[in-house]
Amino acid sequence: MSGYLNIILRLTIWLLLTSDLSPENIAIGIVISLILPHTQSSIGTLREWLQVLGKIVMAIPIAYIEAIEMIFRPHQAEDVEIEIVPPNRSSGLVFLDIFLITFTPKTIVYKYNQDGGYEVHRVKRRRKL
Repeated sequence: MSGYLNIILRLTIWLLLTSDLSPENIAIGIVISLILPHTQSSIGTLREWLQVLGKIVMAIPIAYIEAIEMIFRPHQAEDVEIEIVPPNRSSGLVFLDIFLITFTPKTIVYKYNQDGGYEVHRVKRRRKL
């Protein structure tokens, strides 16, 4: 089951990069997904994958809200925070976590620490004193 998730993730990335849903491009994406090297590390449970995918679906409206908010109320403050990576996270789930954080306009991951954390740069509104 997890092998299929890995192929679907690779195919999705391929389709996002090429922006082409033609049958030929889908076939090329499937072939590339199959011939790329596969790691034998932990793939993650189906539950973890569904949780991350659900968070990504919820991030779409949040991204629009944050973009509109930044247009009408500029954010001049910034902060760097460490977000903890859940233990034994597969590389595919780490990629999706980073994608999810970076997808919203106010945040970007600029460093992944192997010891278990993402360094996240956040843009914030300056607090009034």
